[in-house]
Amino acid sequence: MTSHQIIEIVDLSEGNLALPKYAKKGDSGMDIRANIDKVMVIEPGGSSLVPSGIKVSIPDGYEIQVRPRSGLAYKKGITVLNSPGTIDSGYRNEIGVILINHSGTPFTITPGERIAQIVLNKVEKIRWKHVKELDVNSDRGEDGFGSSGTK
Repeated sequence: MTSHQIIEIVDLSEGNLALPKYAKKGDSGMDIRANIDKVMVIEPGGSSLVPSGIKVSIPDGYEIQVRPRSGLAYKKGITVLNSPGTIDSGYRNEIGVILINHSGTPFTITPGERIAQIVLNKVEKIRWKHVKELDVNSDRGEDGFGSSGTK
């Protein structure tokens, strides 16, 4: 059974862009689009903040993650720089997407182009318990970063 969260959304494009939606049954992400008036170019190695044209009200206990579109990443070398980007429940401004061009050629974004995807996630809060030492009885023990091996 699928559950749904009601999320309030403001369309800053005033109907000029399609609102995010699931493309297919079973999709976890919704594509978001570039809310720009003219083409935008990201040079090789460069990054840009691209407006999405939407503001949302995320319920407490949730976040929206901004993730790369796999086709743009694979075919064009374009990804979300701070992937996944987190939109906290208290954020109320326009969602912006930080794209980076890892390719060797300039990338042109056209108005309304699908630039990233968003996924709603439940967030568990941390409550710290201060201790003198951690239990090291695990497969890794006290071995450090990169110690899981390359098998």
